Amino acid sequence: MYVCAHTIENPVFRTLLSLTLLAGGAMTVAAEVVVYPTPEGEALSTDYEVWADGKKVDVYTARTLDPPFAGKQWDYGGPYSFASFDVTGEVTVRVTSKRSLRDTIVRPVSAGVTPTIDDDHTLTIRLDRPRKLSIEPDGRKGPLLLFANPPEENPPKPDGEGVVYFGPGVHKPGRIEIGSGQTVYLAGGAVVKGGIIAEGDNIRICGRGILDGSDWEWRKGPTPTVIAIHGTNVEVSGITIRGASHWTIVPRHSRNVTVRNVKLCNSRVQNDDGINPCNSQDVLITDCFIRSDDDCVAMKGLTFDGENNNVERITVENCILWCDRARIFLLGHESRAEYMRQVTLRNLDIIHFTMTPFLFEPGEDMRLEEVTVQDVRMHGEGQREFIRLRPVVNQYMRKQTPGFVADIRFENVTLTGRPGEYLVQLIGADEEHNVKDVSFQNVSILGEPLTAESKNVQIGEHVEGVRF
Repeated sequence: MYVCAHTIENPVFRTLLSLTLLAGGAMTVAAEVVVYPTPEGEALSTDYEVWADGKKVDVYTARTLDPPFAGKQWDYGGPYSFASFDVTGEVTVRVTSKRSLRDTIVRPVSAGVTPTIDDDHTLTIRLDRPRKLSIEPDGRKGPLLLFANPPEENPPKPDGEGVVYFGPGVHKPGRIEIGSGQTVYLAGGAVVKGGIIAEGDNIRICGRGILDGSDWEWRKGPTPTVIAIHGTNVEVSGITIRGASHWTIVPRHSRNVTVRNVKLCNSRVQNDDGINPCNSQDVLITDCFIRSDDDCVAMKGLTFDGENNNVERITVENCILWCDRARIFLLGHESRAEYMRQVTLRNLDIIHFTMTPFLFEPGEDMRLEEVTVQDVRMHGEGQREFIRLRPVVNQYMRKQTPGFVADIRFENVTLTGRPGEYLVQLIGADEEHNVKDVSFQNVSILGEPLTAESKNVQIGEHVEGVRF
């Protein structure tokens, strides 16, 4: 017997369902799939077609390396594709392509999704729940990013109080400014070309549509960042952001910010950092997919003015991360705050990276401390570096002094893939600006436990209290 998800919401049916189960009856809840047709004027991908339980899912495209970056060192195969739908229950997804799908890998591998190759140009996968996946016939080159979302809950009405509503279709508002108590809603099937400045309290930016920055040249977008946040109790959820022209989501001098189930399809330009909490506290980044050219998540203490400039209580969890050129996590550059602390990075899949994925380099006398990296799975492709903890001075710093690193914990972190150096470097700057109290518990590289004797480990001067 199959049951629609809407039926389950009926209280009478729930009672009958309970009685049936108590009596030993068996039921299978059928998937409910919601798709959003592409608006007129939006070119679809010519690389892939997708069906979810027989429903056609339109496939969008995202560019990589616009001029002046095209043809440079970081070439990962040109444009790629992405598709989104909402689902309740298990669903079968069929993908066809003009390309050969014989050698396709679905990442993250931890999702346990193994494709069935029906023929050279067709595969099917079975999803047990909403997931975010990268379907890769040829590694980084031209993948299909597949976003199976949970159903929307209580979407705002077009005429709701304080609601800025973008329905299905292409919209070109450019600069969108909202304040306290307002909501920006991007309906499924909406492509909104612009950026958002959110300043105030109790603000929401949500929906299933696309916020698109790809019409603007590098650093010339309509807003300083695609979503610029300065406020308290702000949530960004559900949307896809494509083609940022600069940093993407930036809470600055903000409190209680949540970024949930947001998909970033970037790598069109450099400096397209994914999410950068700056001088902010109590920021939660959860259930997101980030592909960027520059850092996926960079935490900064850009200024030292106001009541509290520290970067504190930042959590990144349950995310899938892909950086084409720079770092996965950059903590400490451009940081004039007194502290960056109580940072938790947990249950993460890093599916592609290039530079040092964990780069913790505080400067300007800032104290970087109480950082936990926990339950992280990484796919390596022979890179030179893995972790670097080092107080530094660089060209971005106004105060030319190093910072401090203390109380850093790596636990249950695995790096698999191709052979490489994957260096773990701990280096203090001087006796005062040192690195101390660092622990590695159940960290492995290519199946080998990380120990003090591992060839990957390099411990320099002014480092104390390292434990394996």
